[in-house]
Amino acid sequence: MKTLSKNAIIGYPAGIITGITYGLNPLFAVPLMKKGASIESILFFRYAIAVVFLGAFLLLCRHNFRVSWKQAGVLLVLGVLYTASSLTLFEAYKYIASGLATTIVFLYPVLVAIIMVFLRVVPSWPVWLSIGLTFAGVVIMTQSDSSGTVDPTGLLLSFASALAYALFIVIINRSKVIGSISNSLLTFYALSAGTFVFLGKIVMSDAGVMTGLTGHMAWLNIVGLAVLPTIVSTSMLAVATRNIGATKASVLGVFEPVTAILVGTFVFGEALTANVIAGILISMAAITFMIAKTKR
Repeated sequence: MKTLSKNAIIGYPAGIITGITYGLNPLFAVPLMKKGASIESILFFRYAIAVVFLGAFLLLCRHNFRVSWKQAGVLLVLGVLYTASSLTLFEAYKYIASGLATTIVFLYPVLVAIIMVFLRVVPSWPVWLSIGLTFAGVVIMTQSDSSGTVDPTGLLLSFASALAYALFIVIINRSKVIGSISNSLLTFYALSAGTFVFLGKIVMSDAGVMTGLTGHMAWLNIVGLAVLPTIVSTSMLAVATRNIGATKASVLGVFEPVTAILVGTFVFGEALTANVIAGILISMAAITFMIAKTKR
């Protein structure tokens, strides 16, 4: 029996950690939104604190921050794409049910695979099968969510979020310009670009910057958002895409909706239906199948 390669041993756990930590967004964001904090403020402070923490870590490690102009250009594009994915998803929640939005955003593994085909990197049949099964699993998970009307604007925003995230993953995997940049530095600059974008959005909006952000629990939630769904998730995504490829890393993103559903069930008291359980089992089976069949 063949054993997993070193890249697989590093890449698969990193991809799983990416999905789990990004799926923790509701755990920290929902309490803030219930207190009246604006989306712009939450995202700005989340990214700004993440940049400060990550910058301090890089300084302590005496990391070289220098990048070339070409590398800076690619990093700026990555930051804009990551930011656009977050913004469009949050905006989609205003028009359609969050479960439906999550399902549409999970089109991104399919989009990654299609983009990679155009780049002459054709995924194997086990990967295609895993993509189909994981997407089917997420669809089943959200069948119990019948709230809200299907507004075309929400559908387009969710699709835009998926496309931005897919492009983010492909560029990290395929760009030779940023190939020499460490995962931590890549994350630092991508989040820095996002911080300035959110700051500009706050300036142009009428939302109160500090509304709903009073008390130590509010700031603990902000720090939680900055560390787990931002620093850890983005860093591990870079590790995964560089070790197992963009398509496989994106399929492992199924752990994001699974984690979000479990958080909703055990923290916010939302119902855990038979559809949710079935969807989780199908998705986990698909991931296990992909890992077992694509040893390198």
